[in-house]
Amino acid sequence: MKPHFELQDALFIGFCATLLVILKSMLRLKLGLSGHSMFLMTFFYLLCYGAVGRVGCITACGLLAGIVAMMLSVGKGGPLILLKFGLPAMAMDLALLMIAGVFKLRWQCVIVALVGCLAWASKGWIENMLAGMTQQIALTKFALNFLQGSVFAIGAALIVPTVLRRLQSHDLLHDHHKNDT
Repeated sequence: MKPHFELQDALFIGFCATLLVILKSMLRLKLGLSGHSMFLMTFFYLLCYGAVGRVGCITACGLLAGIVAMMLSVGKGGPLILLKFGLPAMAMDLALLMIAGVFKLRWQCVIVALVGCLAWASKGWIENMLAGMTQQIALTKFALNFLQGSVFAIGAALIVPTVLRRLQSHDLLHDHHKNDT
């Protein structure tokens, strides 16, 4: 296995990261539900992994999305926006290291999505604790954020295998990216 991404893989990672940030900025939905941003994030991260097929591509996509969001001034947080995109991506890649090849693609997507959501909610918990919120309220908010985010993350994770199958049926993926759906 090569230590670097091929050109097509790097282009797809950049495409997923850029499209994630652009859609997130265009669809600034104020749903009043915490976690709705996990839908797009999970979808593009898992799509990136399914198409590229290498551990590390989700982290690359997340960090690149954070850099693009910082450059375009999308969201709030300044340089900390790298954590918003990068932390769930790194957690998802770490989860893939542990479960790659153990489950079918659909279950891998669901498990990895939940791990990413856990990292996303943990980031919010740490922010709340640093802001001086009491531990009990911060944990309650963390649990609520995780539950709401999980619904969106699982929804996105269940769509990814179908999209990957469609891409594969139209020969838009490499031959070495065979998925077991």
